[in-house]
Amino acid sequence: MSEALELPGWNHVYSGKVRDLYAPADGGERILVVASDRVSAFDHVLSPGIPGKGELLTTLSLWWFDQLAGGDGGEPIPNHLTGEAAPGPVAGRAMIVRSLDMLPVECVVRGYLTGSGWAEYREQGTVCGIALPDGLQDGDRLPEPIYTPAYKAPLGEHDENISYEQTIELVGADRAAQLRDLSLEIYRRAAATTEAHGLILADTKFEFGADDDGRLRLGDEVLTSDSSRYWDAESWRTGQTPKERMASFDKQIVRDWLAANWDKQGTPPELPADVIDRTVARYRELIGRLTA
Repeated sequence: MSEALELPGWNHVYSGKVRDLYAPADGGERILVVASDRVSAFDHVLSPGIPGKGELLTTLSLWWFDQLAGGDGGEPIPNHLTGEAAPGPVAGRAMIVRSLDMLPVECVVRGYLTGSGWAEYREQGTVCGIALPDGLQDGDRLPEPIYTPAYKAPLGEHDENISYEQTIELVGADRAAQLRDLSLEIYRRAAATTEAHGLILADTKFEFGADDDGRLRLGDEVLTSDSSRYWDAESWRTGQTPKERMASFDKQIVRDWLAANWDKQGTPPELPADVIDRTVARYRELIGRLTA
């Protein structure tokens, strides 16, 4: 993992798999979130990074925050942005945000059956314990979007899927219902937006925190190619195999290559140049199609 930057007026406080966090030197209640070019899959940071990834994902997050603040015609969803410009050295790939009390729940919404959900469905007919109709195939649209929360484990440990009842134990009944209902609302609004641009939002995950007044705010990144699965709608309608149907605009290219070339033991192999190039191209195409 690369060393954190020295940014005048900001102190580095934390580095995750793909983001670096800084606190203001004057002690203000804000955080500078810098998106790096690091890429992770299967809980590992891979090498090399993807050039320009931090800026691309920040651009997409900011666009979605704006849409959800009322740009899509819906009721504004409160978020963590302060509206301040990021300092020059990280301009374009950083956001200055409110300091929130982040909730330990990763709010996953699935509108289509794929990934780990498909694997569970084949074995048990469920996704995260939620029973689904018989006869579904990989990539099928679900009858209704489903909310499948996960517990955000401490640094170095794996997140784990949890039931809605376990969410209540973590944050209380009222807050659990807020997280579920708001996550489903955001997904439906985002899915309608992507559909209008010839895209499918198959699934995504959100994180929320409470401000000093206890108000729930959307935080972290939102609806990026790292936190969501995006598919081409025409390919989904006409594809003959799951791979053809689910032509993706996210890091599935990286996941697929890694799954085919690594047994998940030891250090992951280096990503080849063509995988990096194809991933960057898909990230750029997604932004172009959404914002056109």
